[in-house]
Amino acid sequence: MKIFDSSQIRELDKYTIEHEPVKSIDLMERAAKELTRAIMERWNNDVPVVVMAGPGNNGGDALAVARMLTEQNYQVQTYLFNISGKLSAECAENRVRLISKKGHALLTEVTQEFDPPRLEAGMLVVDGLFGSGLNKPLAGGFASLVKYINASKAEVVSIDVPSGLMTEDNSYNVRANIIRATLTLTLQQTKLSFLFAEHQQFVGELKVLDIGLSQEGIDKMDAHYSLMELEDIAPLIKRRDPFAHKGTMGHALLVAGSYGMAGAAVLASKACMRSGAGKLTVHTPRRNIAILQTTVPEAIIHADREETIFSEAVPTEGLQAVAVGPGIGTGEQTAIAMVAQLRRAQCPAVADADALNILAAKRAWLQQLPKGIILTPHPKELERLEGQATDSYERLMKARQLAERLQGYVVLKGRHTAICMPDGHIVFNTTGNAGMATAGSGDVLTGILLGLLARGYEQREACLVGVFLHGLAGDLAARDLGEESLMASDIIKYLPKAFLELGVRS
Repeated sequence: MKIFDSSQIRELDKYTIEHEPVKSIDLMERAAKELTRAIMERWNNDVPVVVMAGPGNNGGDALAVARMLTEQNYQVQTYLFNISGKLSAECAENRVRLISKKGHALLTEVTQEFDPPRLEAGMLVVDGLFGSGLNKPLAGGFASLVKYINASKAEVVSIDVPSGLMTEDNSYNVRANIIRATLTLTLQQTKLSFLFAEHQQFVGELKVLDIGLSQEGIDKMDAHYSLMELEDIAPLIKRRDPFAHKGTMGHALLVAGSYGMAGAAVLASKACMRSGAGKLTVHTPRRNIAILQTTVPEAIIHADREETIFSEAVPTEGLQAVAVGPGIGTGEQTAIAMVAQLRRAQCPAVADADALNILAAKRAWLQQLPKGIILTPHPKELERLEGQATDSYERLMKARQLAERLQGYVVLKGRHTAICMPDGHIVFNTTGNAGMATAGSGDVLTGILLGLLARGYEQREACLVGVFLHGLAGDLAARDLGEESLMASDIIKYLPKAFLELGVRS
């Protein structure tokens, strides 16, 4: 699913109007019907409704919803804020349509002074003040109104976007002046800013409503962002040749685990084997050998010359993929061996965990990384690499710039893990849950990516399939075990079921 910015949303509306063809007011009526249906599914007509409508098309949507709720015997009190004396054409038309209906006396048009209604628990506020076209923080009377609504105990449903929240960059927004919605009913597609953790408090529960915008227009329009869903990933899955053997299913190298951190190597190793690799060699300090041979008997163990640290790069000839970083530590000898390992890689490579921490401390080494490398930072690791960010949007832009600069892939982990491509495109994941916020989850992802690369997936495909698969396995585990008790090893246990969900069967 594509994610368009605010200007593209306007272009898509225009394309639909011109090519369906449909009048703008009729397209608004279509949207209002879907909005009204969604509200009625959640709140019955015993709930008093207060509609707050702005002067633009978001306000026009709100006025149409007020009319439709009134027709369904809801008690609706509507406020239209026409401070400048200029309404959009569609908003003005819906004002006329509303006052022509029974109950029109409950419409108050605010032009100067405003005496706000009493908002109490058990009431519903329909927020139609400002939509996706907003490009600056709310101020003055509108800011005061937002604060008044937020301070009340009434529930709030926002039309398209919580008023005050911008659809992309909110770095300089005033958070106190943004509606805190109970439910956001967004039109046609989600908005970029909804994917950021700090905006959850404003968006609340999210529901995307299909209002029938032109599919042809959607297909034609390029988008910098998209959401990946099961139907996008299933076609990417590789099927095994009936005559396959371990030699044709790929040989992977994992460099992981200093002494005391063998668990990182174990988790990544198991995840790699569960992801389809034919063979796996684990290079690890000598003291980890017994642990790995006991816990992952399927893996080949290659011992470092040192007892407790990774100290020497190993050859990569004949390998299909290499991953470096989980639990290796950041000592100087290890750092030199790590960059040498990546620099000499003759196959696709993944750098995670301590490999990223080493690169953050020695940023000049970033230029030595092979083209097409996959980096898998969590937010703090990304900031160590690229500098602190004021919010999620700025952090995402830093991840995009890093991917473009390295001509590699940056997998920025989080609730909606973002895969930043070398060409600047960003794909967000839709699987995963809060139970996966647990130690070792990132090691599992590294193992999955390594296994897929060894199996023959190109880097782009491995990132998309691996991230989705990781989250899907976590969702299946949470469904059976609950989020609270989920451990990283549970994600590995549910990888087979995740593959089955994607249609991978014998």
